[in-house]
Amino acid sequence: MHNLFKNLKILDLSSVLAGPSVGTFFSELGARVIKIEVPGKGDVTRSWKLPSEDSSNDVSAYFSSVNYRKEYLKLNLKISADYKRFITELEDTDIIISNFKKGDAEKLKIDDAFLRSLNPNLIIGKISGFGADSDRIAYDLILQAETGFMSINGEDNQAPLKMPVALIDVLAAHHLKEGILLALLSKEPKTVHVSLYDAAVASLMNQASNYLMTGNIPKRLGNLHPNIAPYGELFKTKDGKIVTFAIGSNRHFRLLCELLQLHDLEKSEAYKTNQFRVKNRTQLAKLIASALLNLDLQTLLNSCLAKGIPCAEIKTIDKVLQNKLTQGLIKEELIEGKKTSRITSIAAKWTN
Repeated sequence: MHNLFKNLKILDLSSVLAGPSVGTFFSELGARVIKIEVPGKGDVTRSWKLPSEDSSNDVSAYFSSVNYRKEYLKLNLKISADYKRFITELEDTDIIISNFKKGDAEKLKIDDAFLRSLNPNLIIGKISGFGADSDRIAYDLILQAETGFMSINGEDNQAPLKMPVALIDVLAAHHLKEGILLALLSKEPKTVHVSLYDAAVASLMNQASNYLMTGNIPKRLGNLHPNIAPYGELFKTKDGKIVTFAIGSNRHFRLLCELLQLHDLEKSEAYKTNQFRVKNRTQLAKLIASALLNLDLQTLLNSCLAKGIPCAEIKTIDKVLQNKLTQGLIKEELIEGKKTSRITSIAAKWTN
């Protein structure tokens, strides 16, 4: 399956995270992906380095995260020779990916109509910030602010908070992948355009429906879920580890009460349904917290696994990446002589 797209050729003119991660998705599945960068500049994420990274090397960890198994071609399309080289590469290209600002494609003489006049079968994948007609500069942070994510993220007594990954870029990339795959399936030349704004709003899911159907404006609840309890509350075990539960059904609640020997809670009118548990979640959390101080982490996790209770330790990234479950998801390669690592862009597994 990793050679599924071995006959595809893709030109990746995009930068930062969303577009390049789409290119990486196809390269992982066998496509030949050529990343085109302006000489002397390159993708801006080459310079997005942690203080601990080598300042003399042109390959950052951030850049490496979404650029994998690609060829790199330095072209300035404003220079005649480089433009001609690009046109030559375009002739047998199947897909082109870009995230140009409004008007830039026309300035560079690579607008859709011109590209298709040279290659009628071309699939064109585009990412914008606020839509094709907007020239507003859009970073992930700006989209998290504009689409409500920051307003609902964080603790209720604190300021709005952004996600610690470029989540909107990630979401937009998935939408563009889907659009391109559908274009390939249709076997027709298409332009697939995804805006970060649309991808973000389309991902508000139940939070959007909560407002659209009830008028409820979501508030910051920290880890808590507006519709389920206990769900997201943090608890300490006897040995000081932090855990959380996702108690999504009455059955799960009954099993948790049995495990923690909180038999009165299971029978209490205040907690007999999920709606009541959401209403009385603060007192419920205090009772659970007290009971958990009698159990160490491993005993709790083993018991929850045996009983089918959704429970997890709050793990740091180093523990996650050292986990056996994660090892098969790590991809390594040399980029311009530097050893690089990233997590795969493909979570799906195929079997016959």
